[in-house]
Amino acid sequence: MDRTQLLLVGLPLFLFISDLFQLFTPPPQKPNSGHHHHHHQPPPLIQQPQTLEFPTQKTGGIGAVGIGNTVTIDFCSSCSYRGTAVTMKNMLDNQFPGIHVVLANYPPPLPKRLLGKVVPVFQFGVIGLVMAGEQIFPRLGIAVPPPWFYQLRANRFGTMATTWLLGNFFQSMLQSSGAFEVYCNGELVFSKLKENRFPGELELKDLVARKITNPAVVDGLGASSWS
Repeated sequence: MDRTQLLLVGLPLFLFISDLFQLFTPPPQKPNSGHHHHHHQPPPLIQQPQTLEFPTQKTGGIGAVGIGNTVTIDFCSSCSYRGTAVTMKNMLDNQFPGIHVVLANYPPPLPKRLLGKVVPVFQFGVIGLVMAGEQIFPRLGIAVPPPWFYQLRANRFGTMATTWLLGNFFQSMLQSSGAFEVYCNGELVFSKLKENRFPGELELKDLVARKITNPAVVDGLGASSWS
């Protein structure tokens, strides 16, 4: 056995024996500090500073000025107007504490709703015709399918993908109303369908303030909003 092999075998053996020696060796005792006994004192209590609680005050509004008033915001949910409606609701809640704000969907006109229900039927009809047209046409009394069927069947996956994408596009367009209508106590105060724009926060605050049922508060809000 040469020196390298002896070193490779002896070094792990030496480390193992030293670990065993340290394991069974008792720890050294702490030196005694005479016969004086020291009483254990509890750690001092740390007094945390007490925070003084002040009553919170609501900004924008004189008391519960909105009690007894209802604002309804009818918006187009398929047009992604919900974020704007929620922002306006939070503004009205802060400016008129106690007011009841209702968010609702403004549906499209009846003809558009009916056409929106027809689009999915058309989508599945075209896809089913492309997949199983050879069995469908004989059941309809057509022995030989028309030439356009074979043109659609030649690229069936492209036809089905195009039908699905175009159908979804037309369906979303038919379901959208583009509305953002604001009513205060049942009276229309702003209409996006008429103005072709969204109301500003200060504008909507002023419109609602003029329609609430407390005229004294209306005068105070009108003076403070323009100061």
